[in-house]
Amino acid sequence: MFIRTMSALIGAPILLTLVYFGGSYTFFLVTLLTLLALREFIQIGDKIGIRTWTKLSTLFALIWLISLVNGGEKWMLPTLLFWLLIGFGRFALTYPGTSLNEANFNILSVFYTVVLLSHLYLLRQLPRGIEWTFLTIFLVWSTDTGAYLIGRQFGRHLLAPQVSPKKTIEGSLGGLLFSIGMAVGFWRLVGGAHIWTYILFAIVIGTSAQIGDLFESALKRSAGVKDSGKLIPGHGGILDRFDSLIFSLPLVYYGVILLT
Repeated sequence: MFIRTMSALIGAPILLTLVYFGGSYTFFLVTLLTLLALREFIQIGDKIGIRTWTKLSTLFALIWLISLVNGGEKWMLPTLLFWLLIGFGRFALTYPGTSLNEANFNILSVFYTVVLLSHLYLLRQLPRGIEWTFLTIFLVWSTDTGAYLIGRQFGRHLLAPQVSPKKTIEGSLGGLLFSIGMAVGFWRLVGGAHIWTYILFAIVIGTSAQIGDLFESALKRSAGVKDSGKLIPGHGGILDRFDSLIFSLPLVYYGVILLT
C-alpha cells in the first residue's frame, strides 16, 4: 500500500502538470502513454497465443500521432479507415495464414490503446479544454475511489464475479454517486456550463470508467496475468492505471462538442 500511495503521489502531479501546460507537453504525455499501452496490449496478445503485428501496429501508431498533431481531428477518420483497410486487407490476402481472431485483436490493439487514449490530447486542445480534461480525470478518480470505499464497506452482491471477484454492485453505485458529487463540486467552483451538463458527464464517466476497468480485467484474465505490466510500482502497467480513462476521454470529447 505504501508503494502504491507513493507512486500515486508522484505520478498524479506529473500527469496534471503536463495536462495543465497543454500543447506539446500534453502531446508528449499522450505519445508516451499510447506507445507504452500498445506495447502492453501486444504483450497480452502474445500471452494469449495470438500472433501480434508489433512492427506494423507501432508504425501505424506513429502515423496516427503525427497526423493528429499536424492535422487534428479532420485526419482522424481517414487515418482510422486506412488502418482498418490494412488490417482486414492483410486478413483477406493471407487467409488462412492470418485468422480472423488475429486480425481483430491487432486492429483492436491500435484502436483501444492509441486511438481512444489519444483523445486526451484532443480534449485538451478544445476551448476550455483544460477544465474538461481535469473534470474527466477527477471524475474517473472519484469513481474509482467511491467504488472502492463503498464496495469495501457495503459490498454484498458481486458485479462481474468471473472478471473481478471483488467488485460489487454496491461499489459500482457508490462510484457513480462519488462521480456525481465531484461533478457538482466542480460545477460550483468552475461553472461555465449548466449543472445538468456536469451531472450528465458524471453519469457517463461513472459508467464508462467502470466498464473500462472491467474490460481490461477481462483482457488480463484471458491472458492469465495479474497486471498488464510492471512499469508503475504498486499499480502495474499503463493499462492498469489508465483503463478507466480510455473509454471516458472520447465520450467527454464528443460530448463537449455536441453539448457546449
